[in-house]
Amino acid sequence: MSEAGGRGCGSPVPQRAPWSLVAATAAICLVSATSVWTVGAEPMSREEKQKLGNQVLEMFDHAYGNYMEHAYPADELMPLTCRGRVRGQEPSRGDVDDALGKFSLTLIDSLDTLVVLNKTKEFEDAVRKVLRDVNLDNDVVVSVFETNIRVLGGLLGGHSLAIMLKEKGEYMQWYNDELLQMAKQLGYKLLPAFNTTSGLPYPRINLKFGIRKPEARTGTETDTCTACAGTLILEFAALSRFTGATIFEEYARKALDFLWEKRQRSSNLVGVTINIHTGDWVRKDSGVGAGIDSYYEYLLKAYVLLGDDSFLERFNTHYDAIMRYISQPPLLLDVHIHKPMLNARTWMDALLAFFPGLQVLKGDIRPAIETHEMLYQVIKKHNFLPEAFTTDFRVHWAQHPLRPEFAESTYFLYKATGDPYYLEVGKTLIENLNKYARVPCGFAAMKDVRTGSHEDRMDSFFLAEMFKYLYLLFADKEDIIFDIEDYIFTTEAHLLPLWLSTTNQSISKKNTTSEYTELDDSNFDWTCPNTQILFPNDPLYAQSIREPLKNVVDKSCPRGIIRVEESFRSGAKPPLRARDFMATNPEHLEILKKMGVSLIHLKDGRVQLVQHAIQAASSIDAEDGLRFMQEMIELSSQQQKEQQLPPRAVQIVSHPFFGRVVLTAGPAQFGLDLSKHKETRGFVASSKPYNGCSELTNPEAVMGKIALIQRGQCMFAEKARNIQNAGAIGGIVIDDNEGSSSDTAPLFQMAGDGKDTDDIKIPMLFLFSKEGSIILDAIREYEEVEVLLSDKAKDRDPEMENEEQPSSENDSQNQSAEQISSSSQEVDLVDQESSEENSLNSHPESLSPADTDNAASISPSEQTSNPTENHETANLNGECTDLDNQLQEQSETEEDSNPNVSWGKKVQPIDSILADWNEDIEAFEMMEKDEL
Repeated sequence: MSEAGGRGCGSPVPQRAPWSLVAATAAICLVSATSVWTVGAEPMSREEKQKLGNQVLEMFDHAYGNYMEHAYPADELMPLTCRGRVRGQEPSRGDVDDALGKFSLTLIDSLDTLVVLNKTKEFEDAVRKVLRDVNLDNDVVVSVFETNIRVLGGLLGGHSLAIMLKEKGEYMQWYNDELLQMAKQLGYKLLPAFNTTSGLPYPRINLKFGIRKPEARTGTETDTCTACAGTLILEFAALSRFTGATIFEEYARKALDFLWEKRQRSSNLVGVTINIHTGDWVRKDSGVGAGIDSYYEYLLKAYVLLGDDSFLERFNTHYDAIMRYISQPPLLLDVHIHKPMLNARTWMDALLAFFPGLQVLKGDIRPAIETHEMLYQVIKKHNFLPEAFTTDFRVHWAQHPLRPEFAESTYFLYKATGDPYYLEVGKTLIENLNKYARVPCGFAAMKDVRTGSHEDRMDSFFLAEMFKYLYLLFADKEDIIFDIEDYIFTTEAHLLPLWLSTTNQSISKKNTTSEYTELDDSNFDWTCPNTQILFPNDPLYAQSIREPLKNVVDKSCPRGIIRVEESFRSGAKPPLRARDFMATNPEHLEILKKMGVSLIHLKDGRVQLVQHAIQAASSIDAEDGLRFMQEMIELSSQQQKEQQLPPRAVQIVSHPFFGRVVLTAGPAQFGLDLSKHKETRGFVASSKPYNGCSELTNPEAVMGKIALIQRGQCMFAEKARNIQNAGAIGGIVIDDNEGSSSDTAPLFQMAGDGKDTDDIKIPMLFLFSKEGSIILDAIREYEEVEVLLSDKAKDRDPEMENEEQPSSENDSQNQSAEQISSSSQEVDLVDQESSEENSLNSHPESLSPADTDNAASISPSEQTSNPTENHETANLNGECTDLDNQLQEQSETEEDSNPNVSWGKKVQPIDSILADWNEDIEAFEMMEKDEL
């Protein structure tokens, strides 16, 4: 974010000031803030600031130098093995690798950092390398979002500072807009992604082949995140303003307009994920962290850079909703867009650390100080900010990929307040990076902040952002060779000049999507942090806000945290976490009993978890049991809703079925993705042992065939590896719960084993007992049965069907109909008045990512809040939640599944079946909302 962006200190301005005035007023605001703060706080000496600034320079040299020596021209450095990360040559990391395009990502992302750190000679050398070595026409599928903010933004930031240096007359005299031409080339390569009816871009694109061509290997996606579609306007508008080609800004504006139109009108919030074709919200939770974060950031910054009041109107509307529903100082908790008073989860992710910095740009200083201080307390406890942490400040996701968002907010809070406290915060960040993340070949991401283990990863944003913000934090104005106030920071901290607001203004500024007819001046009360109003005669204002939060981490339910630490010292085990629970582990069952949690086995094979606090061994065990139930509910909801994959199809294509029998199959979160690759066709064979949990004793029988295996006794991934090692080309797991059917059970998807599953290359599908029996019966009847595994059913083969003999022993079976049915969701109904226990329903093998068979299709239970009982979120006064709090669950009475196979003569089209499936899901979601 940029410190430039004020409207004037003290009074709102109805029309946006020219860019020079904006920069000037921002500088005035920040200088006046500094003059206030040096009165009451012990300032850091210039010598110490200079020493810390030099330390940042040395750290950057260590990271950048090792990248250039050991990794360039690869995209990123692998600091533990001292080599470059090249797409396709290292095991896939999933979506993370979509940022890599074989275009020397780290070098481009670091260009303007070199200038900010006064390394002009190195910058000139780097630009020459980019022009000489970088190819933007690679046959690689990349993320549109990441390529825009890192590569396009890096090229534009490099161009902005190259022309600045050229004007100064010492460096870059040879430069003739070469980086801008590369940026324009890349911009045109990204444009095909916008070829949708909504104007929202596809999430990925092939740099060489674009979208939807067979060789492109992309273009089939239907969903994208809000930030992915809403974080384009700065780079695309800058490209249009620099080149005069208006098409880039037009496309980015259209995407923003569509997102604005699709906001939830009653709450004015947006969801995390949206369908790029229909505009329907796929994930309806809303926050300021991952998936949404930079959408809000770019609305405000687009106003600063482009001078379009409609962007500020939209931002202020969203900001009011954020502060009304999501902000629970000092926490920022996700909510449901349709029910914004209901929290969607009980943890926060690290990406929200940028938000205090955005609040500084908005001018709302107090909540920025509060949230920043809370985050700093978490960092002091764990040395780094975990990827996610709970409302009682326990680690939820332990990784830390050296994210810069907290350093960003620290810099802007220091600029707004001048409080030397934030210099001390920056000093802590430097010390922790050198102490815990520094390795001989650079800086390594933290795999687990609790153990200090490393990951062989140094993302390009570490050089693009972290060192830039840390250096600016300690630098005086004379330490920087240009005026930083003349630029705005993109979300990747690339610098774009504010004078672009008056250049090539061919885009209409009329807001066609807002109901506003004129600018509401009341929205500008906090646009510029006027210190004379914010901090009247109180130089210790920020300290007074921080002081109550000093011990917020330790005071929040301290018994559980202290007990964990003491248990480690005493050799005892920490409390059982939901993600580690295995229903077949006797020790885990004993722990549940101690926590007052019991298991009830239901007729359909699922289990119901019930907690009675009074049956726990102690009050601390009861508290652990309550937390376990909360985690289990959140885990089941997350797995069902956030990781939902569409159903797959198993189609029997051999005589006498000829493709007329299509069975609904659950997908796997590992192995060959049938939605991206050609279907797999082959004869089926049963594996021995049938559970597939050990090396197969009949490899010759499954070689080159699709292996049938039974669910149970080991992880799905283990079964897949065993049949793959035996030479199988695919696998079908058949449910061991007799009578289970896709007619009545929710869609089931198989999860991994918590480890790297990239070694599994074959497709894996799951069939319930009823559907699996159809294949087993066919084998007994016809011996040779050929099936097709695919993302959707294929047309029948008429030539093979013509070969069918008119007489058959079982004509009724020859006229089979497909057995696909829409998925449904099942939960048990608990009466609100009589409920005195916490309950959760799930299959015994689908409770967590680490249990037996590791199922991800959990019957989700939404937690409702009783107005008469205390909430489960942390009490900031240090008081823990009442153990008598009870979780209530909504549900639907489960129907008995019909064990008889239904045969018919008419084949239902797969598209119709999938449409029915989606309608059922939507209907269930509406039922959820109504009951909540």
